[in-house]
Amino acid sequence: MREQLKNKQIMLAPLAGVSDVGFRLICEKYGADKTFTEMVSCNALYYDNKKTDDLLFISEREKNCNVQVFGRKLDVIEKVIKDKIEVMDNISEISFNMGCPVAKITKNGEGCQLMAEPKRVEEICKILRKSSKKKLNIKFRLGIDENNKNYLEIGKIAQDCGIDYVILHARTKEQFYSGKASWEDIKKLKENLSIPVIANGDIFSVEDFINIMEETLADGVMLARGAMGNPFLFREIKEYIKNGNYKKPSPEELIDQIIEQYELELLYKDEKLVITQMRKHVSAYLKGLENSSKIRDKINKLKNIDEVMDVLNNYKSMLKG
Repeated sequence: MREQLKNKQIMLAPLAGVSDVGFRLICEKYGADKTFTEMVSCNALYYDNKKTDDLLFISEREKNCNVQVFGRKLDVIEKVIKDKIEVMDNISEISFNMGCPVAKITKNGEGCQLMAEPKRVEEICKILRKSSKKKLNIKFRLGIDENNKNYLEIGKIAQDCGIDYVILHARTKEQFYSGKASWEDIKKLKENLSIPVIANGDIFSVEDFINIMEETLADGVMLARGAMGNPFLFREIKEYIKNGNYKKPSPEELIDQIIEQYELELLYKDEKLVITQMRKHVSAYLKGLENSSKIRDKINKLKNIDEVMDVLNNYKSMLKG
């Protein structure tokens, strides 16, 4: 089985508020074959929203980062792809989101809500292919709800329009992130398409990776929540594929990684913003460690980076002892 896994792609999902440049660099360091920017609005890019332009920032240190966008207006999508994305020399790929279940996205008929309109999906796929020479993927879910699972139809539309590969998050829009991902449906999609299919949903360990590959025969995986607080998962999967075993990080290595992420984030953002945004990452990294709740609560109250580093270094010393 390990021999069959050698050419499988292992990607980091575009996670809102998580997969910024600092976290992407860390995941890339541990073996992520591809990373993606946080989801970027075509509408906002069309109207030159400065905050959205910031989301498109990719560091020169990054080797494998690409862009994910979302939208529904055909003229807007076409102009943004041609004028803003296609001209980016530092990316080789564009991902289009048809899987986001968040209400502020779906209420505008964007994200996963597009799956209710196969005709619009087809129009978007054609516009994407017409507007770009870069590799294209579409990320979508099983459907709007259990009674309207049309992922096979959407996958075939993408394939017929010249999309290079698809990513299936094996939950419905209605499920959001609850319940169990239906790997069986990923297998069905793989059986029905000739283009590559990337599996997404409930991959939190090397064992999950092995199981989803065996069950679905997909062409790779996209790690999402499973990578948050555990970018080491990319390394563990790569070690398993190469050697048949893998090593979990030590508690001290976890703390060192938190410190490195703070340092990377500070290269690109101001201190106050980094301290605020890192709180969710710290919580995820520390989960399950001795006295972690106390350390997390202490860090959440700090407003100075030197104080944060003191707490982390002292905690590291305590864990060693």
